[in-house]
Amino acid sequence: MKDYVGSKNMRLSASHIVMVPVFTACLFLAGCSDDNEDVGNVNVEALLTLVAAAGITGDPTTGRTLPVIEDAKAQLGKKLFFTKGLGGINDSACVTCHHPTLGGGDNLSLPIGVGAETPDLLGPGRFHDSAVVADDGGVYDGGPTVPRNAPTTFNIGLWDQALFHDGRVESLGKTVGVNGDDGLGIRTPDSAFGVADPDSGTTLAAAQARFPVTSHEEMRGFTFEFGNTNAALRTALEAKLTVFSGWDAEFTAAFGDPAITYGRIAEAIGEYERSQVFVDNPWKDFVEGNEDAIVESAKRGAMLFFNTLEDGGANCASCHSGDFFTDESFHVLAMPQIGRGKGDDNGTLTNDDFGRARETGDDADRYKFRTPTLLNVEVTGPWGHAGGYTTLAEVVRHMLNPNDAISTYNFSLLNPTIQASDMLTNTQFALTQLETNRTNNVNKVHQDVAFTDDNVVDLVEFLRTLTDPCVIDRACLAPWIPDAADTNPDGLRLNAIDNNGEFL
Repeated sequence: MKDYVGSKNMRLSASHIVMVPVFTACLFLAGCSDDNEDVGNVNVEALLTLVAAAGITGDPTTGRTLPVIEDAKAQLGKKLFFTKGLGGINDSACVTCHHPTLGGGDNLSLPIGVGAETPDLLGPGRFHDSAVVADDGGVYDGGPTVPRNAPTTFNIGLWDQALFHDGRVESLGKTVGVNGDDGLGIRTPDSAFGVADPDSGTTLAAAQARFPVTSHEEMRGFTFEFGNTNAALRTALEAKLTVFSGWDAEFTAAFGDPAITYGRIAEAIGEYERSQVFVDNPWKDFVEGNEDAIVESAKRGAMLFFNTLEDGGANCASCHSGDFFTDESFHVLAMPQIGRGKGDDNGTLTNDDFGRARETGDDADRYKFRTPTLLNVEVTGPWGHAGGYTTLAEVVRHMLNPNDAISTYNFSLLNPTIQASDMLTNTQFALTQLETNRTNNVNKVHQDVAFTDDNVVDLVEFLRTLTDPCVIDRACLAPWIPDAADTNPDGLRLNAIDNNGEFL
């Protein structure tokens, strides 16, 4: 384990933006014009004062103890993460949707889990094989079967409150951002809302690792049936791994004996994911004193990002707060609803997604989704709970004015196999909920923003400063990807390739 107290050797991850009006940003610049290349220099002292007032230090790992990839449990987790042996029909693995070189995700709007044409081909070019899907008992319509975008695993160890877009794995009674506050346990889909799951493990990452294997569309498939409970399925997976003697030495190295339990599997996978700490970015360098670490456009974007509406800014930091750039709460953003949805019936269609309300049972939570972290957001797209946006500039424009963004939505940017014929109808329900929240003055409600194209450029440039160079460097990511020197305990490792046949 590594103690990240004031450490200089780390990195950062990201995902969307929540904004409110941008009217008088020029007040914070030394000069201003309509030419984005000649707007003058930002007052760096004023920006740093603003950042300090927001409690920003540049380092989201301060006070945390996180594993490093060299740890024995993380090493075991890496091998488990990449084995198709945890897939019901041996054609998918955790890494299928969360590869390090794909931003800790899959670079797809919506994942293709089981039943792919080429199981080891990840990212763009991964499609369903109709025959495989049919033989396995799945429903094939040509498009993705998983209803939500795959969140990045980067910096997963920095989340205190909840994982998944709807927070269905969540800490109970834990204070966000307070290190060492263990709360009252972790609630998961295996326990009632508000009730701790006794089998969750001690970290959110370990708790989350218990569930992709239970999803028919993600890893389980439709013919791998063992009982009617998640517990029975996990017991079957334990037995499946036990058949391969190669795992004995791996579990012994990590846990001191060869016993294979799903609790151990989830813990090891969780430690592998929690070792993915990528927070060493230009923004951190800037906050720590290097004024030249980011360009002028990014500094202008930062002024917009951190200033409140009253002070002429965009108030993005009201939701994307702190060094982790998230309040870990849930908000209505009306991001495009594409794909199969979660099967929710909005009275018109049954391919909607009610978001947080699916967990709480409260209609007031409809269309709320978790505020994503913005660390490494540049590489963690497509963006939105359903991956509806494929460029960062589109996300920014949506956050500035959701209604306008949806009314001019560019469907041509989506893969044509994605089910999107009902997007406008479904998304309008979320837009209506957003308007209701505005009328009722819901806390931190998203407001429309008056903006220019230059504002969008500056905000995107700021977001790019949150990218740790390691996440775009295959050599730097190598420790998190098995190679020929790593053992292959069951011979079922997913050797990831891209659409050109090159190894990822």
